Amino acid sequence: MILLFECLIAIVLFTIIVLPVGLINPKYIVGDYPPAIIKRCVELKIIPERKTRFTKKEIIKKIIACIVFVTLLAFIVHKFNGANTFASGFINSYIIWLAVCWYDALILDCIFFCNIKRFRIPGTEDMKEYKDYLFHIKGSIRGSLIGLPACIVIGLLVMIF
Repeated sequence: MILLFECLIAIVLFTIIVLPVGLINPKYIVGDYPPAIIKRCVELKIIPERKTRFTKKEIIKKIIACIVFVTLLAFIVHKFNGANTFASGFINSYIIWLAVCWYDALILDCIFFCNIKRFRIPGTEDMKEYKDYLFHIKGSIRGSLIGLPACIVIGLLVMIF
């Protein structure tokens, strides 16, 4: 029951952090958009040309968020779930990670992003890529894999606590 509650809290916090940014100005999260939309934004000079999908600044923000998430999650699963072995720390944290990852893909991306016009960047509204559900599912699979090393670190931190 505690794990379910933690998943729900993590989902709510993730939503509070991510959703307003995209609603305020979708170009702030353009690195998470399908490549064709990014390309059109560059062509229209809405964003500067990029050599990579994410700018260095965006990557640094994601790394900092991951470090904060890993540290907090290690503390939470140790303190509230009683996790004090590598396996219990890893499993508890990976379940929470997957809950947030798949909520992001299925609810935020496939329902909100793909269907709410507020997430459309002016000049790209006509693009079919906004409805590219497979892009978001693939992203969630990558996110699930990224969670493995993060949760390994959490498992190791739990052992130290």
